[in-house]
Amino acid sequence: MQAPIEAAWAFMLDAQRVAACMPGAALDEVVDEQTFNGTIRVKVGAITTSYKGRVQMTSVDPAAHAVEMLAEGREQGGGTAKGTMSSRLTAAGNETEVIVEASVDVTGRIAQVSRGMIQGVSAQLFQQFVTCAKASLETPEHAAAAIEQASKPVSVLPLVFRTILTSIVNLFRRLLRRPAK
Repeated sequence: MQAPIEAAWAFMLDAQRVAACMPGAALDEVVDEQTFNGTIRVKVGAITTSYKGRVQMTSVDPAAHAVEMLAEGREQGGGTAKGTMSSRLTAAGNETEVIVEASVDVTGRIAQVSRGMIQGVSAQLFQQFVTCAKASLETPEHAAAAIEQASKPVSVLPLVFRTILTSIVNLFRRLLRRPAK
């Protein structure tokens, strides 16, 4: 992204700014500098699922611009979500490269969707987060619109359709690359 590493690092450590860019998320309470309570709402067709939980920064290394987080949430209907994320920022002049690794495990109603579908939807949600974060850092005058879009409950149906379409396209690409027998 086209922002200095200091600005990107400050963003990563600011729970309010991060939550504002996370689709469907709300920050409910700052417990301490590294622990936050909140909710995230995901809409699947006519069904809206809401997880209430906690995010904790388990490791923060300012010298390496690296942070690790653990998130755990519970759905009112009994389902759970647990995830980890690690990110590392690297300066490249007035730009910052952000490398993120994340994993999420879910149970309950949302887990009935196939693993490939969940991975595709997760990628789309993360892309929406990245778009909002970039707008906040690169073009602050457009940040309000990006944050407003991210604050709405996530409608997964369009994301599911995009994921299905991507899967079908990838299948045809693999089939067309196979040599004839």
